[in-house]
Formats: sequence, C-alpha cells, structure tokens
Amino acid sequence: MIESYQHLLDNVKRIHFVGIGGSGMCPLAEILHSEGFEITGSDTAESDTLARIRSYNIPVTMGHFPENVIGADLVVYTAAVKQDNPELVSAREHNIPAIERCIMLGAVVDKYKKSVAVSGTHGKTTTTSMITQIFTMSDFDPTAVIGAKLPFIGGNSRIGQSDIMVCEACEYVDTFLKIYPAVSVILNVDEDHLDYFGTLDRIKQSFTKFMSQTSSLIVVNGDDANSMECVKNADTNGKNIVTFGFGKNNDFRAVLTNQPDDVFDSFDLIHNGKTLCNITLKVPGKFNVMNALAAAAAAISMGVAPDKVKTALETFGGAHRRFEILGHFDGITVADDFAHHPTELRATLTTAMNMHFKNVWAIFQPHTFSRTYMFLDEFAEVLSIPDHAILSEILPVRETNTYNIYAKDLADKIDGCVWFRTFEEIADYVTQKASAGDLIITIGGGNVYMCANMIVQKLGMKNEK
Repeated sequence: MIESYQHLLDNVKRIHFVGIGGSGMCPLAEILHSEGFEITGSDTAESDTLARIRSYNIPVTMGHFPENVIGADLVVYTAAVKQDNPELVSAREHNIPAIERCIMLGAVVDKYKKSVAVSGTHGKTTTTSMITQIFTMSDFDPTAVIGAKLPFIGGNSRIGQSDIMVCEACEYVDTFLKIYPAVSVILNVDEDHLDYFGTLDRIKQSFTKFMSQTSSLIVVNGDDANSMECVKNADTNGKNIVTFGFGKNNDFRAVLTNQPDDVFDSFDLIHNGKTLCNITLKVPGKFNVMNALAAAAAAISMGVAPDKVKTALETFGGAHRRFEILGHFDGITVADDFAHHPTELRATLTTAMNMHFKNVWAIFQPHTFSRTYMFLDEFAEVLSIPDHAILSEILPVRETNTYNIYAKDLADKIDGCVWFRTFEEIADYVTQKASAGDLIITIGGGNVYMCANMIVQKLGMKNEK
C-alpha cells in the first residue's frame, strides 16, 4: 500500500458513505461495519442494496444533506458524485477528510494478506464471482467485493473470517492503481475507455503498473498478446507468473471435449501437461471457459484442490446480468447481458447464435457517446451477427453529445436494424415479432435491463390470456 493510504483508517470511528446503495459502495460499508466501524450513509433512491444495508441497522438518509456528515471522521464517495454535492461541501467546511471509493477499496484490500484482484477489459465480474464461489465452497471463507449480484452468496459481497479477499479491479480512470494485491488475475487487455486513456499504449502502461504493484502472484492470459506484453514490461522480481489459455504453452490449459450440439462447454483442465479433471460449465460461451480457466488457475495456485474447483465451477450458475436467463414464455426465451464493448458483444452474440435458437433478437443500448463514436464500425459489424438487431437511444452516462452521434447512425450501418426512442416501443415491437423457439436478449451496460423486465411482463400477460 502506498504511504498516504497505509494509515487511512487510523483513529477513524465513524465513516459516512455518500451513495451507500451503489453496487461498489455497499460491500465496503458491510465489510467496515463487520470490523467495528460506525457506518452511516445517504442515497437518493430505494434499492435492494439499501434494504440489505439497513438490515445491519446502518442508518441511511434519503437525500444528500450537509448535516449528514456531521460527526463523521471520514467521508467516502464515488467518482459519479460531483464536488458540489452538499455532503462533500459540508465535509470540506468541517475539515472532514473525503476520499473516493477506489481509495477506500485499496485500504480494505491492504488488510488481507491473500488479496486477489481480478482485472481485465472483459470478464471481471464473472471471474471474480467464480473465484468467490470456488473459495467459499472449498471452505476457504473469503471476503468478496463483486460488481454484480452473485446468487450463490445472495448479493455482491461476502464477509469471511480468513485472510483471503477477492475483488474486482477496474481500470477505468486508473482506479485499480489504488490497489496493491497479493495476487492479480489479468483476463485481457483491450481498447476501451478511450475517453480517458486515449490510446491502447496508455492502457497497457496502466496494466503494466498494476502488475508491478502485485506482490506475490500474477495469473495472466497467455493467449492475449497485450496482456503478455504488459507482464513482460512489469516489475516481476520475486513474483510467480502463471499463464492460462487454450494455447499449448500455457501453465493451465483448457482442451474442449464437448460435442458440436452441446449448449454448454466441457473441457479438460490441464496443468503443466497433466490432466487434473474434466469440467462441464452451466454458463454458455467460450469466453466463460476462459473465465473459468482463469479462476481455476488462481484457486489451484493458492492451494485449492482440483476436485473442489471442478465442483464449484460445475455448480456456478452465473452472475447477475451476465447472459442471465430471465424466463421462458410460450417457447420464447428472454435473457439479459451486461456487454457494452464490441469484443464483449461479439462473444455474447456468437454464443447466442450457437445455442440453436430459431431466431435471435438482440436489443442493444449503446453506452456513452464516446464509445459509440470511436467503435461505430466495430459495433455495426458485431450487431450484424444476430438474426435481428434493435437499438435504443444512446445512454449518455457521464457525457454530453459533443460527438454528434446518434443511435440512427449505428442502425443505418446494420442491415435490417431498427431503433426506437423508448423501451416501451422496443418491448411492444419485439413481443409482437418473436415466436416460439426464439431468444430475445437485451444487452448493454446501462439500464436496458428495464426493457428486459418490460418484455418479460408483456410476454407473461400474453400467457395469462
């Protein structure tokens, strides 16, 4: 841990979280509460995570008010909170230290001798979930912070009593550089968040630094040239390097054993030429084989028996919004997925097209103007994979449309693609068009899951008639 964070929690009794219901904030509040800190929080909307927070008797105020921080020794906020937020202004006026969530995560990670940080442009949440499930089912009793709900643990966090912690390490705005883990898992290094990084070279530099900050073990995708370039340039003195992938030169390999018509993949898990076990996943796609392989490599390298890894991975049913099946209605399957980058879309849509549905209806919500503008042709290419592509308006997130880019610009590049301004229009359109044997899948990093819920409701009402 860097010197300025080493003593962050010294002499701190009460911590206030601005936006405590956020998926990244709630787990930290739970962990710190379990360690005896007095926690308070505020938020602007009710949610399942807020209900969970309140179940610990943590007081939560609806709305951001200056008086909420009075008496706190430390204030934690996310990057989404503006500096003119009344609680941050009040903290400054009362000389109460205020830090971003990523700094607090770094301070919490530093408390665990066997911390595992999962990073990469794609697959972090699923792989973190897999590792958490492996350690939990193997009685390693981990603490975990996950970017989405893991049904196996009933939420996106787990409080354990061991010295193991598993967390996601996101590269956006270099937040993962606030983390100094014992073990890092590098899934892939790809072009993304170019609104911040600008170039792939800058992304590589950040991943190289993150690997250099790892103290003990680096588990890295040996099939990914960018990842291997980063680890080659990192300071790896005194650290173990373990590679995983399909290639024969990897320390941990997957050799597919499933039949062409199988929906889910089976593979032999091989370590240094020795077959350890055969694993059949319950989540689809070759990308999930890689995620499982990364999780297995990390867990086995940390002492988990291969048979325990097999049992946990074969039990793993997925994380929230990761090709999550929402239901089946008169032969129509409805699913939802978090993919919002062309590489992720390609993996998700290729998987969907290989699952033997009659038609695949892909509903995509473009995520940020900058990403849509910079990857316009790539998005058009991958959205040509499904039988039918439907677009919503672009979700701005943190941006204004200085790029002069619109959903219609993307739709015009895709044969047969249609776009609508509202989720209601999309739900009406697709529920009228889809038929038995089809898959409807909503895709995107924003709130397109609301459209999925509308579709489920409309199809459910049809069933009742």
